[in-house]
Order: sequence, then structure tokens, then C-alpha cells
Amino acid sequence: METVANVLVGLVAALHCYILVMEMFLWQKKPGRSLHGFDPQLARTTAPMAANQGLYNGFLAAGLIWGLIAADPTGYRVQVFFLVCVVVAGVFGAVTANLRILLAQALPGALALAAVLVAG
Repeated sequence: METVANVLVGLVAALHCYILVMEMFLWQKKPGRSLHGFDPQLARTTAPMAANQGLYNGFLAAGLIWGLIAADPTGYRVQVFFLVCVVVAGVFGAVTANLRILLAQALPGALALAAVLVAG
């Protein structure tokens, strides 16, 4: 079960790296705009906010990677902490921005968290 948990944590970390790239670097380009259906003007106006969000997603990814490489019990605790952060961020985003964030962010984080807790 530990291998499954590590793979899920790695996938959640990769997801947050992807979000970082989309929000920090591709927000005003076609891939970023099409993700949210923004026209160039709205993407330009919201780019600073998106870059800030991307940075936070990068912190989540970095924490999850740290949790994967740190020895236990630190690695386990770090994984649990950052996965809880991912789930909370996903639920908050679903409530305040777009319901699909629940499936795209909170659900993968919750699945990984469950696997880590079972494996721990």
C-alpha cells in the first residue's frame, strides 16, 4: 500500500506542478486561456492574480515532493499536512470559484491522503 500511496502523492505533486505552469507561465497564452475560456483581455487583467495562485500551487507541490523524499516520520507527517492543504484548497476553490475544482484538485488530494493514512 505504501507504493500506491507514494504514486498517488507523486501524481498530486505533478498536478500542482502543472497548475503552476498553467497559472504562472501559460495564463495569457492559448492553453491557459482555453482552460478557463478567457479572452486575451481578461487573461491579461487576471494574470498577476493567476501567477500568485500558481506560486501557491508550487509550494504545495514542493511540500509533497519533500514528503516523498524525507525519512519517516517526517515524510509521513509532511505528506499528511500538505495533502490536507490540497484538499482544503480544492474545497475552498470549489465553493468560491468553480465546482469542477472539487474533482480536479480536492478529490485527487483526498484519495492520496486516504492512501497515505492507510499505508502509515
